[in-house]
Amino acid sequence: MNTADLGLPVDVPSTALFTDHYELTMLQAALKAGTAERRSVFEVFTRRLPNGRRYGVVAGTGRVLDAVENFRFDAGVLGFLRERRIVDDATLDWLAGYRFSGDIWGYPEGEVYFPGSPILRVEGSFAECVLLETVILSILNHDSAIAAAASRMASAAGDRPLIEMGARRTHELSAVAASRAAYVGGFASTSDLAAGFRYNIPTVGTSAHAFTLLHDCERDAFRAQVESMGRGTTLLVDTYDVAEAVRTAVEVAGPELGAVRIDSGDLLLVAHRVRQQLDELGARNTRIIVTSDLDEYAIASLAAAPVDAYGVGTQLVTGSGHPTASMVYKLVARAESADPKAPLKPVAKKSSGGKTSVGGRKWAARRLDEDGVAEAEVVGTGPVPPELAGRQLLVELVKGGEIVGREPLDAARERHAAARAGLPLSAIQLSRGEPVLPTEYVHGRSGSQ
Repeated sequence: MNTADLGLPVDVPSTALFTDHYELTMLQAALKAGTAERRSVFEVFTRRLPNGRRYGVVAGTGRVLDAVENFRFDAGVLGFLRERRIVDDATLDWLAGYRFSGDIWGYPEGEVYFPGSPILRVEGSFAECVLLETVILSILNHDSAIAAAASRMASAAGDRPLIEMGARRTHELSAVAASRAAYVGGFASTSDLAAGFRYNIPTVGTSAHAFTLLHDCERDAFRAQVESMGRGTTLLVDTYDVAEAVRTAVEVAGPELGAVRIDSGDLLLVAHRVRQQLDELGARNTRIIVTSDLDEYAIASLAAAPVDAYGVGTQLVTGSGHPTASMVYKLVARAESADPKAPLKPVAKKSSGGKTSVGGRKWAARRLDEDGVAEAEVVGTGPVPPELAGRQLLVELVKGGEIVGREPLDAARERHAAARAGLPLSAIQLSRGEPVLPTEYVHGRSGSQ
């Protein structure tokens, strides 16, 4: 279900200034030179995955569509540009009527990607496409980094659910986007109510240490919580002495106690002790939830522990050490004139330092081996080989300026689970390694496709 299904507000303030100054100065110069209306193709891709990562996760596509739809230069925005003399009057007049009227194709949200994958392809005039560079990259780089970390954590957790609880560790708006990306990557719920409201992600939460410290004793705190929330609540048991807290919790709530949460200490050792104690007290169905600065490695280390769920904050919302996906937005093809029928000419940056790009309007497909497991990411220009025609990855997201690719967030979540399952088993290893699929290039005529 998406926000439109819920009847929630989906409009956001204009995204037109979520951009860099030089996007507008390029526009002004191109308008003056007569090249602004040349048909152009921009592509989003990354030259490499974060060090040691074996696959990337596309996330933020739905937010990109919202941003494109709301990229409007209203009176206030135009007034700011005029006051600062950022562009001339002719450019301001052009911006006043800006509406993206081109086409966007891309990997569907939740899909995995590899170095060189054309994650997003934006087509239209140079003028209308170049303005979208920064806002598109800011969304995809952030959300894809969070989703990749979430995916690794979900793989490590196996069937045990993950709770996103990083709102207090990042910017308040980034926290909402991070919750969304984490859900795509495999998290089951969030503590962030704004994310629950905006994206219909399940929300959870009970109490913090402050609630226990508020009361004269732990028993009073537990009793107050159980009387308010019922015996199925989760009691935090590490404010003082864990063993004493578990004993008190079961005495207050009875064996029907829903769960206990452990937020400090040697989680592996404490979890085993708590499980034994709960069982001895007759609370065999009481679950154990662990938190405390977890990442995918800590989660994996608890695989043999009697843990039922994990809560993750800081490491998730910072991409577990890789807060960006390092995606770029590059012009790969353009027409030689403003004639709509002019053929496209491949263009590419050629420079030292590993910042080269491959020219031409691209397609992408994933080749499978005889067992149906992915074996290569094939990226090409020109005609798609017949044997790959049914394995193409890009889908239509915007057609003639109209959004056609919106989908429920759960669809992206389910797609990611399926995409990850279709990779070689080594994809879910946490040890450092190369991308699990090689990227193969097939060059053909890019022409005026």
